Amino acid sequence: MESSAVRFATTARVLANVTRSLGLAAPGFRSPPRIEGADRTLLGSGSDAVVSVRLRDRPWPAVAADMVEGVVVANGVTGTAAGRLRAALWVALDEVSLATAPAPAQPAAPVVPLRPGRRNAA
Repeated sequence: MESSAVRFATTARVLANVTRSLGLAAPGFRSPPRIEGADRTLLGSGSDAVVSVRLRDRPWPAVAADMVEGVVVANGVTGTAAGRLRAALWVALDEVSLATAPAPAQPAAPVVPLRPGRRNAA
């Protein structure tokens, strides 16, 4: 499993790329927020915005949701346009997570003891 820092960086890169491709300003991302106890903070707006998100002791979906919402708020997008933006960002994150998810573990083959002088049939 990849570290939360690597996952955070990958998520930030994907969100920034999608945001730019939609003609919006991509905020910067950092962790942790400078405000003690905050899960997410936003400083500035547009491309000058910095979204800070706490990674420690939080489920990954909460971290990703804060990053997505940070993009929406930093760009001042509201209403149905905000819903479309959130959907586009989540689709992009879902595509990446499916592409980079580890393959399911294969069950171990049963151990069949060999009898002396006999070959195992495959």
